[in-house]
Amino acid sequence: MLRYLSPTLRRIVDQASATNLEEVRLRLNRPLMIKDRSGFAILSAQGQSVRPEHSYIVSKDDLDRTLQLITENSWYAWEQEIQGGYLTLPGGHRVGVAGQAVYSGGQLRTIKNISSLNFRQARAVVGAADPLIGRVVSKRGTHIYSTLIVSPPGCGKTTLLRDLTRQVADCGLQVVVIDERSEIAACYLGVPQLDVGMQTDVLDGYDKGIGVNHALRGLSPQVVVTDEIGHGSDAAILAELARSGVKVIATCHGDSWEQLQGKSWARSSLEIFELVVILSRRRGPGTIESVLRVQGAT
Repeated sequence: MLRYLSPTLRRIVDQASATNLEEVRLRLNRPLMIKDRSGFAILSAQGQSVRPEHSYIVSKDDLDRTLQLITENSWYAWEQEIQGGYLTLPGGHRVGVAGQAVYSGGQLRTIKNISSLNFRQARAVVGAADPLIGRVVSKRGTHIYSTLIVSPPGCGKTTLLRDLTRQVADCGLQVVVIDERSEIAACYLGVPQLDVGMQTDVLDGYDKGIGVNHALRGLSPQVVVTDEIGHGSDAAILAELARSGVKVIATCHGDSWEQLQGKSWARSSLEIFELVVILSRRRGPGTIESVLRVQGAT
């Protein structure tokens, strides 16, 4: 990931004593920041964690040189992906993009005058689902429970979902991942950069509705995996999967099962789930607080 930073920024970040680097944030005319396991840090020109007044200030040249490396000097070739607000690098690393929106015909066409870039390290945590897999799939692999992973942001939902997908697929089940934001499999040029299992097909960048339609028509899944349900339109999508006899593993923002049940979109969407996993950060991201057996699809 760091090879896509401008030479000056790469040298600074290389010197930083980061533990499991997660993010590098570039904001025009503002301090260079990184995030690792211990949290955010502002860096000096020597890569030291400092107060803002002693920080290295990101220049326009830093941003321009970084963008040239990311896009290989061809911004237009990346415009379709940029419309989603990010670029994906080899290895599945993601670069969030902020700047001035350009619309045409009521549609976002591109982003110009880039003012911020956020590099996010793609990293699978193999074994994250070890405490859960035995609850989701029976010992003989003859039954899988439709499962919803619930937590506030930043508690490791997608990390757990990714490893659970890998383990479910490696139990011999046919899995389709509908990866709307390219976060589960971290595809680059359509190829998963992170391990999501031997028997997993990935529909990268697909809208959930279109993805479900394509999966059911052509890929014969036993399990469909998707991230972040939470809209009224999800009810029809989940119902279609239930009618087809396909199990679902998904994530959702929320603090508890009780809170989630009170949301208007959830009343007709949650009844297909059989297990609900509640996560927190109490002992770090991915802390499993509870696994609830709920009255869902059979």
